[in-house]
Amino acid sequence: MRIIKYFLFSFFAFSFSSPVLSSEITVNKISSYQQANLPKNGTYDGFIVYFKDDFNNADKKKPTTEKTAAQKISSIKNIVIERKISTGGYLIKSTLKNSQEAENKRIFNLLRKNPEVILVEPNLIFRATVLPDNDPGFSNLWGLKNTAYGVNAVTAWDSGYSGTGITVAVIDTGIINHPDLNANVLPGYDFISDAVDARDGNGRDADPSDEGDWTTSWFECGFFYPPSDSSWHGSHVAGTIAMVDNTIGGVGVAPDAKILPIRVLGKCGGTTIDITEGMLWAAGLSVNGITNNPNPAQIINMSLGGPGSCSFTEQSAINSVIAKGAVVIVAAGNENSDASGYSPSSCDKVLSVAALDENGNRASFSNYGNTVDLSAPGTSIYSTIDSGSTTPQGPTYGNYEGTSMATPNVAGVAALLLSKEPTLTPQEVMDHLISSAKPIAGTCSGGCGAGLVDAGLALGSGDGSVLFSDSFE
Repeated sequence: MRIIKYFLFSFFAFSFSSPVLSSEITVNKISSYQQANLPKNGTYDGFIVYFKDDFNNADKKKPTTEKTAAQKISSIKNIVIERKISTGGYLIKSTLKNSQEAENKRIFNLLRKNPEVILVEPNLIFRATVLPDNDPGFSNLWGLKNTAYGVNAVTAWDSGYSGTGITVAVIDTGIINHPDLNANVLPGYDFISDAVDARDGNGRDADPSDEGDWTTSWFECGFFYPPSDSSWHGSHVAGTIAMVDNTIGGVGVAPDAKILPIRVLGKCGGTTIDITEGMLWAAGLSVNGITNNPNPAQIINMSLGGPGSCSFTEQSAINSVIAKGAVVIVAAGNENSDASGYSPSSCDKVLSVAALDENGNRASFSNYGNTVDLSAPGTSIYSTIDSGSTTPQGPTYGNYEGTSMATPNVAGVAALLLSKEPTLTPQEVMDHLISSAKPIAGTCSGGCGAGLVDAGLALGSGDGSVLFSDSFE
């Protein structure tokens, strides 16, 4: 069994032919997202550019096309428009191989100054860091139980609700072949555009299998990033939500829910565009060149995050997903800092989750603050992984910790709630979970939201005071 402390960062963006744009968006509102400076070179892959004509409805100008967009920025050398993306912008990259920081700054500043452009955002890259945790005393599945420290899933099960009919999309590293997952896994999609990062020989395809995200050198991914074994992170998250109730291993919070695996994170992470388009497809929205998802998710789990405030591209995708009917549940982050400085925790309309330890205290790594909505168990979380340190070798189990692990506990409780009340809107799901949270048993400096999520209280099927058996099939 592996015991791992898992820590994630994230950034997003997506693309398809019909932009998903809110009627509330104005020129002034979108321009307020403009950053003055670029992040560190190697933390982004091109630029997401939005043009004024696509937002200035009062002038009734025609929306841009790839041809007219290219004309508007034709004076800038060494750039190419790769495609139009789902939130209405364009992915633009340097034509110079391995362009240096000075070149990227030149392009960024020229795009910002172009009078036809309203917003330029870096197409940020998601990164993951895995650190060892050597405490051997972790007990399996403590977070599910009806104690002062667990999510009280058993009470919901005893009331007859186990997630039946609910689909949860896991936006992550993909999925492995595992007997404690397979029965609950729906056909998903691989949204990783870069064939090298995907490690499957091509770009996007209909196979969301996790090929492994290991790295072997500090500079393999283009900047100072430590080598690590494959994490199998998406499968661990999926197992926390919906491990099958059988005679092996563990059991998920919502063991009869279905998992929709969306692979967006590969060897060197994932881009804004790949992550946000994965979100949109998961919710049943169109993505150019890809057949629509026949199993739209009611819940989207995003166990990822990174420094910086929520971008326009992220917020636009989140708004569209919620309008389609999916609640978005995100990790608060693992920097032991105010979550308002991290994304997507700082995005509007998401349910942000902090992590608690086995004694009900805020976990030492967990972010905190006013943008956090709820807390959940996030240390020593036992779930499904692969035994391989690089490529898949066979199913096993491991204990991970992080807000990445707390988030699927809340997603699982949301699935239990929706299996009882399937007509709830995303906002109503959030309101139910927040208003029914129980006080955390330990301490939380800085703020851990409304408290610890409680399945029994959320479903109105228990007061959270009864201690159930520690044995699980």
